[in-house]
Amino acid sequence: MKCFQGYQMLRIEAMLGNNDVMAISEALRKIEIGGLTVGKVRGRGKRPPAEIHAAKGSAIFQPQFSEKYVIVVIIPESKEEEVINIIKTKGTVGKIFVSPILRAIDIGTGQEGEETI
Repeated sequence: MKCFQGYQMLRIEAMLGNNDVMAISEALRKIEIGGLTVGKVRGRGKRPPAEIHAAKGSAIFQPQFSEKYVIVVIIPESKEEEVINIIKTKGTVGKIFVSPILRAIDIGTGQEGEETI
């Protein structure tokens, strides 16, 4: 389901588990999504993070935040469903967020719009 029809570019941001990033990155490369930003983040969702045993026989520790990865791609609107399907099929846990991009500017070349991606 396309949410932002009429925008030329979209920002797809996915919060993912640790083991999902490389498979998604390779699949996006195959459909010619060149630019990709990946970062390691810490956060909290609805469910609490898993309990951790600090050492054998020690107390149980439940961290405030769990570690995840975030992938951000700026894509042409025409690739929205394809990119979302890749993330859904290659990812095991997480969330996907889609936002419109109103304007994009390449600082080095001065190009604007879809040419920047």
